[in-house]
Amino acid sequence: MASSSAPALTSRAKPPPAGGLKSAVALLLSTWMGRTGMALLLLLFLAGAGPWIAPYDAAAQTGAPFSVPSAAHWLGTNDIGQDILSELIVGTRVSLTIGFTAAALAILIGTLVGVIAGFLGGRTDAALMRLVDVVLVLPFIPLMIVLAAFFGASSGNLIIAISLLIWARPARVIRSSALGIRSLAYVEGAQALGASNLHILWKHVLPGVLPIAVSQFILAASSSILIEASLAFLGLGDPVRKSWGTVLYYAQIRGAFLNGSWPWWVVPPGVLISMAVLGFALTGRAIETALFPRLQQRS
Repeated sequence: MASSSAPALTSRAKPPPAGGLKSAVALLLSTWMGRTGMALLLLLFLAGAGPWIAPYDAAAQTGAPFSVPSAAHWLGTNDIGQDILSELIVGTRVSLTIGFTAAALAILIGTLVGVIAGFLGGRTDAALMRLVDVVLVLPFIPLMIVLAAFFGASSGNLIIAISLLIWARPARVIRSSALGIRSLAYVEGAQALGASNLHILWKHVLPGVLPIAVSQFILAASSSILIEASLAFLGLGDPVRKSWGTVLYYAQIRGAFLNGSWPWWVVPPGVLISMAVLGFALTGRAIETALFPRLQQRS
C-alpha cells in the first residue's frame, strides 16, 4: 500500500549533481527553504558546543532563585539559581544527539524493511507492510508513553523508543522507491544473468533509494527531537541530562506559570524546539524538491 506521496517518489531519483558535496550544498542553498532551514540548523549546531560556550556551569547555583533576566543572567535563573541560558545551551547538544541518533536508527530499520519488501514482493512484502500498518494505526501518544515507560528513563532507552515509533513511515516511502527500481532494465538484466538477490539489493537497489533515505532522515530527526521533548516534558526523559524537554518539565512542576517566571523559563526552550523542527522540515523539503522536481511542480 503506497502513501499519498508515493507516486512522486516512485520516479527514478536523479543522480547527485557533479561536484559531490559542494555542489549538493549549492543546490540546497539555491532555494529559500534550503537557506532558511540551513541557517536555523547552523545556529543550533553552534549551540551544540554547549559546555565550551555556556557562560556558567549548567548544574551549579550561580544566582538567586527566580532571578529575572539581567546582564549577569541573560535568561534569568530557575528555582534553584541555575543559569537558564547555560541550561539551554548544554541541553541543545543533548536534544540534537538524541534526535540524530534515533533518526539514524529509525532510517536504518525503515530502509531495510522498505528495500526488502519492495524488492522481494509477494508474501514478504505483504507481511512487512502489514507490520508497517500496525505501527502506523496504533494511537501515537499512548504508544509513545508506553514505550518510554517500558524501556525506562535514560538517553539510550529514549533513542530505542523513538526509533521504534517513527521507522514505519520511512519504510513505506522507501518501499515505493524500491518497487520502481526493481522494474528497471538493468536490475532485470542482473536477475537474468543469475545475480543473487543479496548482490542486486546491495549493488543496485540500496544505492537507488539512498537519496530518499537522506531526505527521510532529515524529517525523522525533526520528529525525534519533538518526541524527545514531549517525553521529557511528561517526566519520561533522562533525569540526569539536561535537554530542552527537561527544562520545560522542571519549569512546569516548579510553578513557572504561577510565579511569573514563564517568559524566561518556558518560552526560550519552546522557541528552540520550534526552530529545530522548522529548520529540519524546511531542509528536508528542500532536499526532496531538489531530488524530485515533480514535487515542486505539483505543490
